[in-house]
Amino acid sequence: MQVTKLSDQELITQYIDGNDRAFEVLLVRHKQKIYTSIYLFVKDHALAEDIFQEVFIKIIDTLRKGKYNHEGKFVQWAMRISYNMCVDYFRRSKRRPKVSPTEAFDIFDVLPVKEDNAEQTIIRSQTHDKVRKLVDMLPPEQREVVILRHYADMSFKEIAQLTRVSINTALGRMRYALINIRKMVEEKEIILQ
Repeated sequence: MQVTKLSDQELITQYIDGNDRAFEVLLVRHKQKIYTSIYLFVKDHALAEDIFQEVFIKIIDTLRKGKYNHEGKFVQWAMRISYNMCVDYFRRSKRRPKVSPTEAFDIFDVLPVKEDNAEQTIIRSQTHDKVRKLVDMLPPEQREVVILRHYADMSFKEIAQLTRVSINTALGRMRYALINIRKMVEEKEIILQ
């Protein structure tokens, strides 16, 4: 049987037995979902990549030590690790000083800006930016559910498990998030195309 057709649990078993290709398949299978969820929390590609690598280092260590016991729930387990690492990052970063632009220095003066002339791309990007700003204005619990559901493509069951709340609570948070976004769109007279 081809390695790519094995279940997550079978891949884990093969990796523990010494088949490094099995772990590579497991990584490729779930990379996009895990990386996207991390990126949407930290909003920085380089930082998301760093956290993503830390997540998989932790996964490898746990597997090699024989401490993995979440049979059939690898993705939820990996998402929980990534979520915890994002939370840890934000806790640590709150203690660090932040760099703010001054009259003499602005980070945007030294960052290269990639210009795109395609009108549709610009309009789509502006709409995504508007929606992202609205999502950022939501209370933390609502913002978290929106990010996990719409950007990380997780089910409400997975969200409930990851955030350790009931499915009804996760659904309720999504409902209130959508109500709040609609209110903000109306109050600020934002046009979403």
